[in-house]
Amino acid sequence: MHDRKLLNYELHRVDAEHYRDLPESGISLILDNIRSAHNVGSAFRTADAFKVDKIWLCGICACPPSAEIHKSALGAEDSVPWEHRSDTEALVRELQAYGWTVLSVEQTENAIELQEFVPEPGRRYALVFGNEVDGVQQGVVDASDGALVIPQFGTKHSLNVSVSVGVVLWQLSHKLRR
Repeated sequence: MHDRKLLNYELHRVDAEHYRDLPESGISLILDNIRSAHNVGSAFRTADAFKVDKIWLCGICACPPSAEIHKSALGAEDSVPWEHRSDTEALVRELQAYGWTVLSVEQTENAIELQEFVPEPGRRYALVFGNEVDGVQQGVVDASDGALVIPQFGTKHSLNVSVSVGVVLWQLSHKLRR
């Protein structure tokens, strides 16, 4: 079987200037104290791929411009709108006041398994991803409207946060765009 790889220009992607002109997806990310600038950059790159509306970088998250973020974001830090906030929990409450549904991606007693979650078209979702060691802060989990969990079957108790962002965004994008 012969299958030629597509060249970049054949992918018909928009440039960073036109990214913001695309229709909103209704999905935004909240990164809660992510230690690694490489993980932040990876979140930007994945957010760009799935047309996330905005990223909030909270607490100790590195912010652009940053060589470490750029190394994994490959320029997506210039296309995806972002903002830094010092207090994640205050941001969650602010977004809820504006009608957002905030979901922590965390292993909790009442978390909904990702494949079982049915997003409502037209609703805006802010997805909270937590620190590489401690996860989403308990106060942020408590303030959230619910929690999503990625089912896992091996010996490790979690996935890398950048991998989790990709898994969750693919699943929600797939369900919302069907």
